[in-house]
Amino acid sequence: MSTSVLSESALPLPLFKRGKVRDTYDLGSRLLIVASDRISAFDSVLPTPIPLKGRVLTTLSVFWFEKTRHIVANHHITTDLSGLGLGREELSLLEGRAMVVKKAEILPVECVIRGYLSGSAWKEYRQSGEVCGIPLPKGLAESEKLPEPIFTPATKATTGHDENISFDKCERLLGRRAHELREKSLELYRFAAAYALARGIILCDTKFEWGVSDGELLLVDEIFTPDSSRFWDAALYKPGGPQPSYDKQFVRDYLERIGWNKEPPAPPLPEEVVQKTQEKYLEALRKLTGIAL
Repeated sequence: MSTSVLSESALPLPLFKRGKVRDTYDLGSRLLIVASDRISAFDSVLPTPIPLKGRVLTTLSVFWFEKTRHIVANHHITTDLSGLGLGREELSLLEGRAMVVKKAEILPVECVIRGYLSGSAWKEYRQSGEVCGIPLPKGLAESEKLPEPIFTPATKATTGHDENISFDKCERLLGRRAHELREKSLELYRFAAAYALARGIILCDTKFEWGVSDGELLLVDEIFTPDSSRFWDAALYKPGGPQPSYDKQFVRDYLERIGWNKEPPAPPLPEEVVQKTQEKYLEALRKLTGIAL
């Protein structure tokens, strides 16, 4: 498998969208999603890529899409790119980092499930005793497991930061579909959390994106990757503070440490942070799937 770094793709196909990490191409009734090695933090794309990151994201997403089809349908069709008319060099560049998916109308809410008290939820809890309008028991510590996983939706911002919203607001945006999203998101989290824990990883929290195609609800984008989830080492878990993780929290921590104001442009990452982040992503993939890149 090629180990070349892909910061940005430039395929001879109509570009549908270039996101923070993924480049999406229009195939008519389908899309080609290419996971680059770009990394974002605090809603900014960093100038330094993480080698192999895109392959980790795609491999994990495909793994979980197949493993969760019994819970809900998803947009993944195939990773076979042979029928797209691309050259050998382009196919080599895309190897392991691209998938063909169904087109869907994307719903305007990001569905976040939290099983543990961390990140922005911890900050909100300290201030109000609630998270997204959900009252939590008093006296919880940072990183403590919640009595039950909670559904904390957010509006998806095209620019700036996503905003946490209450379920009532989610329902106003999505109507009755909001209840289905909450139910399916919680079911997906519980399934993956149990699977991961058996392999030594705590799934602290995660986020999902959803779409609708021909009236059918589809899970889209990525699922249970180090970009969309917090993965903790179960053997080192100790509530009362931040946890050692297999995700981009290591990058966030570095950016906080150097005092970046979280406004673009983002600063470059030193080599040791790049290498350590890559190691964390690869270890998450290996522990969860048994696949070593």
